[in-house]
Amino acid sequence: MIISRTPLRVSFCGGGSDLPAFYREHGGAVLSMSLARYVYLSMHEYFQSDGYILKYSRVETPKTLGEIEHRILRQVFEDYGIRGVDFNSSADVPAGTGLGSSSAFTVGLLNLCNAYQGRYEGRTTLAAKACEIELGKLGEPIGKQDQYGCALGGLNFIEFHPDDSVTCESVPITQAMRERLEAGLVMFYLGGTRSASEVLRKQSEQVKNSKRALGSMQAMVRQARSLRAEIMSDVDLIGPYLHEAWQRKRSLADGITNPRIDEAYERAMAAGATGGKLLGAGDAGFLLVYAPDEARAQVCAALPDCKAYDVRFDSIGTTIIYSD
Repeated sequence: MIISRTPLRVSFCGGGSDLPAFYREHGGAVLSMSLARYVYLSMHEYFQSDGYILKYSRVETPKTLGEIEHRILRQVFEDYGIRGVDFNSSADVPAGTGLGSSSAFTVGLLNLCNAYQGRYEGRTTLAAKACEIELGKLGEPIGKQDQYGCALGGLNFIEFHPDDSVTCESVPITQAMRERLEAGLVMFYLGGTRSASEVLRKQSEQVKNSKRALGSMQAMVRQARSLRAEIMSDVDLIGPYLHEAWQRKRSLADGITNPRIDEAYERAMAAGATGGKLLGAGDAGFLLVYAPDEARAQVCAALPDCKAYDVRFDSIGTTIIYSD
């Protein structure tokens, strides 16, 4: 039995600039944090060695590789020559809620398959391979930030270059600053799930066809660069940065926000939050807000209909937590 654990992620600034339609022309950048909420994947030899048993949100018992319906599992098992396994997936939060769970699944699966075959690949290699699978082989209209944010762990500044290369820089903050950041950040689950693909497809088209949307995206990249430099001196700046980033993002395309999201955000701000944003592509999932000191309790009281979740750093990234 081998078990991999891969963190989910939150993106503070620059989300959307990791889409190929944007970064191949203009270059992109995000400031991203790995979250101490995880996707867990396990695998061991299947009793019936001529087939598979695959347990995720449903159960498959295909006899051959080609019969596997889960596209990521089928592609990775084909690439790595995985046969005759019992596979299981579980996660701390539902898929489709804006925390990068699909890419965390891919990264964790690659790590798991390497360990199963007695091989090792570094975290940046795993992220790059996950991008190749999701964007290249499977043709998903998504970006590259989730794969790196989930693979690496910690607080990272990630740049996406026109030649498709990616560079990652760990952002050093003190333990006291990290604790203050964690104490001020809170996620509210607004309900619902969604596929990011359609929202991101619309966003890419809007950036291509609208000078206003393009200008907003370029400003979001500048924001990410600026916050990367300033957060090391004052973590409380993240509130106003999140607010500005959300105002820009919600104007990029239809489907990013809705009346329920807007109303929850307005209540949080009125109660003392200094900023926030919806996590992920849009329309559903988690609202992240920054509410330092006494404002945190006030904001939680102002959103009694939304379950609040603490935000804690994961500093490790994808890892193998059990092997026997």
